[in-house]
Amino acid sequence: MSVDGAIDIVELVPAPSMSIVVGHDGSDCADYALAMTLELADQLHVPVVVVRAWSIATAPRPSSWEFGYVSSFDEYHSAVHDELVRDARTSVENHLAVVVSYRVVHASAAKSLIALSRDARVLVVGSRGRGGLAGMLLGSVSEQCVRHATCPVLVVRQRGRKVEHE
Repeated sequence: MSVDGAIDIVELVPAPSMSIVVGHDGSDCADYALAMTLELADQLHVPVVVVRAWSIATAPRPSSWEFGYVSSFDEYHSAVHDELVRDARTSVENHLAVVVSYRVVHASAAKSLIALSRDARVLVVGSRGRGGLAGMLLGSVSEQCVRHATCPVLVVRQRGRKVEHE
């Protein structure tokens, strides 16, 4: 772990080799990617690892937070984990036969997903996340995953979702 609490990507233990890794940033595209991942995992009888990368700027306030109190890194980590589980709950409850685990990583999304999926069967990402460039077909994270992941990458785009060209 680095001085600021960020995980060194080299320290990340990859997801199991037959698992499907899916990135989830809380966006609608991530929800759709998770739903598609769970459907695929159910058919293939493989586990799913749901991943959320975070920074202090993107983390929700820990439940222990109050004005004048500086929350610890562990409290932020727990808050991110709890939010991820809440965000995924509805989709996961629709696929009770699928074994699901959660990983939250204090690092960049693309690097985290690439490192964690190193031995995975496939990495699934939504075509668009929370970034601000809505006119692009691929988001920066999905584009980096397609370029650099060592496993196959499935980029999921919601049907009926209009892609705007500027």
